[in-house]
Amino acid sequence: MATETHEATTHSAATDGAAAATHNAADAAPGMPQLDFTTFSNQIFWLLVALVVIYIILSRFALPRIAAVLAERQGTITNDIAAAEELKAKAVEAEAAYNQALADARVDASNIIAATKVEIQAELDKAIAKADTEIAAKTAEGEKAIAEIRASATDAVKAVSKDVAKDLIASMGAKADAKTVTAAVTARMKG
Repeated sequence: MATETHEATTHSAATDGAAAATHNAADAAPGMPQLDFTTFSNQIFWLLVALVVIYIILSRFALPRIAAVLAERQGTITNDIAAAEELKAKAVEAEAAYNQALADARVDASNIIAATKVEIQAELDKAIAKADTEIAAKTAEGEKAIAEIRASATDAVKAVSKDVAKDLIASMGAKADAKTVTAAVTARMKG
């Protein structure tokens, strides 16, 4: 048992010694390899090599492609702006042509309206003149008919007056000759 205790003590001392040696070695080590000053020259060399390789790769392959895409994009934008300006100019010309056509159409419409008014007035004047002629003709016919009616009425009144005068004279018991009755009726009608 004494041997067992001695071996256990020896084993624990050996474990403690190994742990202490590891701890002392850790204290003696610089820590992170990136921060070890003894390897800075190697790190700087490889950093420069990596940067040069990245620069060559970017300058030979990636940047020309990016520049080509940007140039193509700028060209497309420039072409689109030029096309838009051209279309804008065409739109302004089309608007001016539309406004001119509209003004011409208005002038034509007013000319057509004026010509139509003149034609309608001429036709109206012809119709009025024709109506006036017809009215004058009918008026003349009416006046002629009235004159004939008056003349026939006057003759009828004379005839009736003569008959009435003869009948009155006869009813009074007197006799009158036809010439005397006609002269008396004619004198009385004249006024």
